[in-house]
Amino acid sequence: MNFLRGVMGGPSAGPQPSGAETIQKLCDRVASSTLLDDRRDAVRALKSLSKKYRLEVGIQAMEHLIHVLQTDRSDSEIIGYALDTLYNVISNDLEEEEQDDSEEENLPKQVDDLGSQFTEIFIKQQENVTLLLTLVEEFDFHVRWPGVKLLTSLLKQQGPQVQQIILVSPMGVSRLMDLLADSREVIRNDGVLLLQQLTKSNAAIQKIVAFENAFERLLDIITEEGNSDGGIVVEDCLLLLQNLLKNNNSNQNFFKEGSYIQRMKPWFEVGDDNCGWSAQKVTNLHLMLQLVRVLVSPTNPPGATSSCQKAMFHCGLLQQLCTILMATGVPADILTETINTVSEVIRGCQMNQDYFASVNAPSNPPRPAIVVLLMSMVNERQPFVLRCAVLYCFQCFLYKNQKGQGEIVSTLLPSTIDATGNSVSAGQLLCGGLFSTDSLSNWCAAVALAHALQENATLKEQLLRVQLATSIGNPPVSLLQQCTNILSQGDKIDRRGSKVQTRVGLLMLLCTWLSNCSIAVTHFLHNPANVPFLTGQIAENLGEEEQLVQGLCALLLGISIYYNDNSLENYRKEKLKQLIEKRIGRENFIEKLGFISKHELYSRAAQKPQPSFSSPDHMMFDHEFTKLVKELEGVISKAIYKSSEEDKKEEEVKKTLEQHDNIVTHYKKVIREQDQELEELKQRINTLTSQNEQLQATVTQQVSQIQQHKDQYNLLKVQLGKDTQHHNSHSDTFQMNGIQSEEVSRLKEELEEWKNKHELLQGQLREKDSVIEKLKSSQLEIGTTEQSSQTSKSGGLEHNNELQKELEMLRSQIQLQSAEISKLQMENQKLQVMNTTADPVLGDSSARAANNSELEGRLEQEIKELKSEVKALSEEKESLKQHLDSSSSTVAILQDEKSKLQQEVAESKKEQDDLLVLLADQDQKLSALKIKLKDLGVPVEDEDDIESGDQGDEDEDGDEEEQD
Repeated sequence: MNFLRGVMGGPSAGPQPSGAETIQKLCDRVASSTLLDDRRDAVRALKSLSKKYRLEVGIQAMEHLIHVLQTDRSDSEIIGYALDTLYNVISNDLEEEEQDDSEEENLPKQVDDLGSQFTEIFIKQQENVTLLLTLVEEFDFHVRWPGVKLLTSLLKQQGPQVQQIILVSPMGVSRLMDLLADSREVIRNDGVLLLQQLTKSNAAIQKIVAFENAFERLLDIITEEGNSDGGIVVEDCLLLLQNLLKNNNSNQNFFKEGSYIQRMKPWFEVGDDNCGWSAQKVTNLHLMLQLVRVLVSPTNPPGATSSCQKAMFHCGLLQQLCTILMATGVPADILTETINTVSEVIRGCQMNQDYFASVNAPSNPPRPAIVVLLMSMVNERQPFVLRCAVLYCFQCFLYKNQKGQGEIVSTLLPSTIDATGNSVSAGQLLCGGLFSTDSLSNWCAAVALAHALQENATLKEQLLRVQLATSIGNPPVSLLQQCTNILSQGDKIDRRGSKVQTRVGLLMLLCTWLSNCSIAVTHFLHNPANVPFLTGQIAENLGEEEQLVQGLCALLLGISIYYNDNSLENYRKEKLKQLIEKRIGRENFIEKLGFISKHELYSRAAQKPQPSFSSPDHMMFDHEFTKLVKELEGVISKAIYKSSEEDKKEEEVKKTLEQHDNIVTHYKKVIREQDQELEELKQRINTLTSQNEQLQATVTQQVSQIQQHKDQYNLLKVQLGKDTQHHNSHSDTFQMNGIQSEEVSRLKEELEEWKNKHELLQGQLREKDSVIEKLKSSQLEIGTTEQSSQTSKSGGLEHNNELQKELEMLRSQIQLQSAEISKLQMENQKLQVMNTTADPVLGDSSARAANNSELEGRLEQEIKELKSEVKALSEEKESLKQHLDSSSSTVAILQDEKSKLQQEVAESKKEQDDLLVLLADQDQKLSALKIKLKDLGVPVEDEDDIESGDQGDEDEDGDEEEQD
């Protein structure tokens, strides 16, 4: 320790050593000392000297410090000192703070690249960076925090090289992602700064960081810190998010698919009381708006931009931005950036453009947001950047938006202009800016109106109808004529700003208006002053500033030739080309036409859609107009050199192509309609298929439910049968889901009704039985009569046998009916038993409520089964009625047969009486003959012989009668 006191400036007898000598002694101490405490003190001393003697410590001690990191891992204190020393040596952030004026005044500033050189030495051995990544994993604050700062400084000095080392290191990026989850805010915040440097301009690392759940963690930090009201931590998180998303389509898609756009909406809830716009809040909100623009930038793939735009509309982010746009008290730079952000959110998205058209400013009366913005654009007192932002917003609103273009142009047409003058329309503001004395307003209004006509031939024709009142007493002139009049006046009008700017704007408007519109070309050429003015402008030798105007005049004249339909005799294509040949010269004309694309401002405007100019004087070209120039420059050059015959051939080819295009368009339309029909049919098929699958699933489910209910019913039946015998011991089973008292009473009523019907049927059956009994008794009487007359007529006996068979059949039917009736009675008794057992169950339902949910389904099924049994009883009732009807018809038939039999029996009795009378006469005659024979002396047989003979005669008579 005495040695250290001497090194650190303690009292000593000899001369004081220099800084370099002290550092050398400390390095020797670090390298040779065996005690950890001595090495630790030496490293601590090097740390204290590293800020003042940065170069010496870096040269002499770096190797020893790296060795300490490798060998003394067990002691966190010495590791922390070593990391801090290396950070002081490598970092350039502390130079200005730690300079000693007395010594540094005489030294040249050669430390600008000192950190870069030391970083190169450190990363020369890749193991050093890998070792540093391992140390960053340590949880000890004194190790992790200096390690994070050192690694951040390395990335600042030699970013690409360190990025490559970390990328190839196993789990290198994943280790650093853990810093965002550290509970210590200092380490977490410095981890954000580290990831900022790590993700700069390296798409591979950006993707890894994004897929390590960086978006979720960063958005959580922003929310915890208070969104836009947060401090510099929010700013750092937003910068890191920009690194991850800018020009990285994969991460943008991941951000959108992860529903992180929805989490951006609370950022812009700034409220109406915009008091307290701190500098940090302005910075945060500015970065948030830039982050939104990164997702919907026109340079992104169209599909990705469109999906992000739709997501921003559906989550309400666009609505929130429009609220800021129309709010009061918003700082100018935030308002400007908000306008630019809204512009790109609605650009090319019809849904968002329609919403923006419906936004009204909170004024009295309410005005459309577009009108309010245009008022700012044509107001020369507004800041230049704000006017550029409004122009960009208007351009994005009209981009691929024919509906919006039509609405803007319609405000200029005579039929839609508000005659009362109470409200100002967008068209009136554009016309006012177009003809004002401010050159910047002229240019902005001309470009805005040109975008309203972009790629829309119908609106170009409609705009020809616009009439303007120039002064009282003079007839109105068309908008096209007024533009050419202002153009021809040139320098005669006193304007504020660049005079060239006004003419450039009007020429861009006229070129856009006349391109691809032959009717507009005809109207332009119909004014005899226009062509001489253009040729005069092109032919003159003017200064460098006027060369741009000459080139645009050449372009306008070339458009008048290329899109000329030869409807005006004096301005046919051939005559105009001859005019150019005589007054200008073809080569000179082509040279002047090339002035446009060679201009520096043309190249700047062609780079991106947003109009961004350093000063108003540089505002000359519009991005969409540069596309038009690129498209027309070549075809106009060819058209100037073509002969009349070639023109005719070209016109024929054009007509043929137009016809072909019409045919193609027709077939495209047919194909489109067929595609729509196919899509509709496919949708219907899909719908029907899904419905069929649902129905099949429902049927399957219902079948399984029915089977389950059947099983439950059978089980319940068995349980009910047991419960009737052991009701007192098993009364809980009958609580079945709490039968409603109304349901039970209704079932009782139905049972009583069926009982009455059953008794009525039994009465009818008894009546039929009595009728049948009467028939049976009459049949018995008939049977006795038949037995007495069997000797006289055997045919009646056979008929009687058939009648007996029918009676037997009737008896069997009656027995079947009685069996069915007994079955019904049994089921009726079962229902009564179930009813009587259900009533006490209801009384105990309050005490057994715990089992209700378990048995509720069973009772519902039992009720259904009872209903089905009631239905079965009704069907059996109908069958009984049919049987009764059939039995009554059988009884009627039997009664008819009975009457017939009675008639036959009466006839047979009459015949028997007649026979008895004949027999009595014969007996009298025989007796008289016997007496006569006796008197005559003829012998007569005995009485027995006579009787036997008589019996034989009767038998013979009977045989004869049967034969008869």
